[in-house]
Amino acid sequence: MALGPIEVLVVGFPGNRFNGEIIPEIQQLVESGTISVVDGLFVLKDEDGAIELLEFEQLDSNDDASRLATLLDQVDSLISAEDIDELTATLEPNSSAAVLVFEHTWAKPFRDAIISTGGVLAADLRIPGAAVEQLLAELAETSN
Repeated sequence: MALGPIEVLVVGFPGNRFNGEIIPEIQQLVESGTISVVDGLFVLKDEDGAIELLEFEQLDSNDDASRLATLLDQVDSLISAEDIDELTATLEPNSSAAVLVFEHTWAKPFRDAIISTGGVLAADLRIPGAAVEQLLAELAETSN
């Protein structure tokens, strides 16, 4: 089975204020077949900067973050210790983060169409929406 493109997101929660409001949106993406969550974990950084890693299944069943475990399609352990160090380097003390590894399942038919026509993926670039908005705002300021 060929996978679609894989992406890693780190969603930080300063002050450990995770409340589960992102879960329905992730669930909708999974249910629509847009993505499959293939790995993930929850990161806690204490006031001294020490990191604690928790698999979603390890979280207290009353915790909003434990609901993330229900969204995992498969667990492939795609995140290494080195990845965690890099991904959490900018996480502020006394905060938490959900590290989500997901497959872009929507892209599989498109990939198959490219392959069947003899095409190849020549480049794949993702630019965060906030970066585009900032650039457009700067361009608007300079054109005035």
